[in-house]
Amino acid sequence: MSVTAAASGFVVLLLTVTVVQCENGWDVSYTSTEICAVRGSTVDITCTYTYPSTFNNHDTTVQETFWFIKESNGIHVDLRTDPEYAGRVENLCGNNKCTLRISNLRESDSAVYKFRFTTNQPTGSLTGSAGVTLSVTDLHVQVSRSVKSNSYYWAELRCQSSCRLPDHLNYVWYENQQKMEEGASYSRYFLRTDRVSCAVKGLEDFHSPSIGMESD
Repeated sequence: MSVTAAASGFVVLLLTVTVVQCENGWDVSYTSTEICAVRGSTVDITCTYTYPSTFNNHDTTVQETFWFIKESNGIHVDLRTDPEYAGRVENLCGNNKCTLRISNLRESDSAVYKFRFTTNQPTGSLTGSAGVTLSVTDLHVQVSRSVKSNSYYWAELRCQSSCRLPDHLNYVWYENQQKMEEGASYSRYFLRTDRVSCAVKGLEDFHSPSIGMESD
């Protein structure tokens, strides 16, 4: 398993299992089959593709490359034309490699993404059938350890998600809506009335719901 997390809003976990669909030189392979990303971040979904330089005695040229998640009347819908993704997607292609970049991720973006290319050959179109499963997650605060007293208690808190994010991400912690410190975990003595939330550093606008210490 390979973990990738780039700075400035790229927060993803990649399961690098290459999927190959190859027949007579026609091939689409995905760099990753599963990606976990935080809401509000930017993610790259990448594949490579190959095709025979000649087919049926005709030179092959690529006419179209695009990513899709659904079909309409048998036609694959290019994400760049989907109003749900307007202004948020880019198709970055070169040297038989294509990357779908989705910014400002929403939970509704969780889906299986597939790549398709077409050529000038009569039967020269191919879709990478397995696709890439993207899971977009929110954060929540988890109390991993706590020791209670009458008015205070000591607790160690961690920022968690519904799918596994990279272990080395840095988090920002908020107490009673005030920014406190950064770190993978947050521990101290709390008042029972304190409320705590967390966010991935660089994505502070997308912090978790706050939890009340007295509700533990």
